[in-house]
Amino acid sequence: MQNKIETQTLPRQSLGKLKLFESFTSRAFKDLLSQPQEIFETQEHLEAAIQWLKRAHDCSPDDGVSWGYSLKGGWRLSYRETSGYIADTFFDLAKYTQDEDAWQRAVTICRWLVRVQNDDGSISDPRYGSEGIVFDTGQVLQGLIRAYQETQDPDFLQAAEAAVAWLVRVADSTGRWTRNTHLGVPHVYNSRVAWYVSKLHTLKPNLEGERVARANLDWALSQQRSGWFEQCAFKPGSAPFTHNIAYAIRGLLEAGHVLNEQKYIDGAIAGAKAVMLHLGSDGFIPGQIDVNGKPQGNYCCLTGNCQMAIIWLKLFQQTGEQAYYQSAQSSLRYVMSCQEIHTCDPNIRGGIKGSQPIWGRYTRLSYPNWAAKFFIDGLLLLLRLQS
Repeated sequence: MQNKIETQTLPRQSLGKLKLFESFTSRAFKDLLSQPQEIFETQEHLEAAIQWLKRAHDCSPDDGVSWGYSLKGGWRLSYRETSGYIADTFFDLAKYTQDEDAWQRAVTICRWLVRVQNDDGSISDPRYGSEGIVFDTGQVLQGLIRAYQETQDPDFLQAAEAAVAWLVRVADSTGRWTRNTHLGVPHVYNSRVAWYVSKLHTLKPNLEGERVARANLDWALSQQRSGWFEQCAFKPGSAPFTHNIAYAIRGLLEAGHVLNEQKYIDGAIAGAKAVMLHLGSDGFIPGQIDVNGKPQGNYCCLTGNCQMAIIWLKLFQQTGEQAYYQSAQSSLRYVMSCQEIHTCDPNIRGGIKGSQPIWGRYTRLSYPNWAAKFFIDGLLLLLRLQS
């Protein structure tokens, strides 16, 4: 039959492109219909996400975790920044689900991060050159600290101390991170870096590290307006993604507890309550919200949904306010309704899209590894609270 395509005779590269095209058209068509998918038991959604995140680790050519899966180009190379905090998630899986494989993966990832750490203690992103980046270094610091706590291996502590020493050196005269940042401008979401600099201070006292952490947290508070933040977006003048906003809020919340500083916790609460006002009855949160609290765009940043759910659950733990719990549960259920867990395509089965619909502005047409990471974190916390 002349019209039949003998796919087995096509070059391997052509077959790959054909599969990507089929995956794209199938996924885009489903999102175009905007029909919510069936939500299954929470444990089933969690297990699917865990297996996807492990595939992202396996699909990397080294010991890091692949950036994620793109409908435009397949699995991408390892991403150092997010590999750092994904290690923390694998350690949590080992702790709460007795997953020995997850523990081994976490240690493997952190040993790789030590190998790729710059001589000056920083972490760079090869896509942008060899110079260290404040945010990337802070996220890898998270994994290094946890690896040391889990293994007591001095190599991890030494690498963590080197990272903090670099973060102190590159701070300006006021202690703020105004250079070695994305696009060379300060970002409020570096409060998340301050959180882990503060945490290492509790393990290995470093007064300069504490000073720099507080300087950046204080600056973050100075940028807050009615719960929202100036200079929170990746690009100046843009409305931040909920992903960025949640980074900023979580950094303030966690650092507030580490440093026993109520003003940081109060700032986080103000931010968490501001975002809650935009939570739809179905769990949808607009993907971008500007400093005036005005939504931008008609899509959802699913990563931001997961991150906000974690924040709300932590505040529920601390205050007992049911509104936080209900908001978190609704937010996570929306993400669950967007997760495909029974598709025959292993590249997306269990993964979490950057945006809903998938062509939204945040990591368009992709399944980034950190979306699955925060989804797992959120579901783990939810299940622990329900048990």
